[in-house]
Amino acid sequence: MPDEPILPPSLDDLESLAREAFEGIPPTLARFVKDVEIRVDDFPDEETEKEMELESPFDLLGLYRGVALPNKSVSAGASDLDRIFLYRRPILDYWCETNEDLYDIVRHVLIHEIGHHFGFSDADMERLENEAE
Repeated sequence: MPDEPILPPSLDDLESLAREAFEGIPPTLARFVKDVEIRVDDFPDEETEKEMELESPFDLLGLYRGVALPNKSVSAGASDLDRIFLYRRPILDYWCETNEDLYDIVRHVLIHEIGHHFGFSDADMERLENEAE
């Protein structure tokens, strides 16, 4: 009997990892992101690729869409829904290239995108991560 093929983690598998990582966010931060939708897609859509000027859809592991907390109005409505997108295929590609733990990668990307929700720039987050190490 031939061995069963090893299948890559599915969209649902990555979503489960993201939910697990999300549940591990400190409560002081979690209360500000409880209404943020987390969505896992294989790749960014064409509009996002053009907007971000990506050379390849593999160039983007995650994306925050919404209004950062510092810019949010007290009267913000449902149309101002905040979303964090995690992109499965680029994440899996990065996982294969680096051999890092998949959960750690998903957690890092999720936290990075949550940082954008708080209005942090990439440079701010890099500085904070370097200070924490």
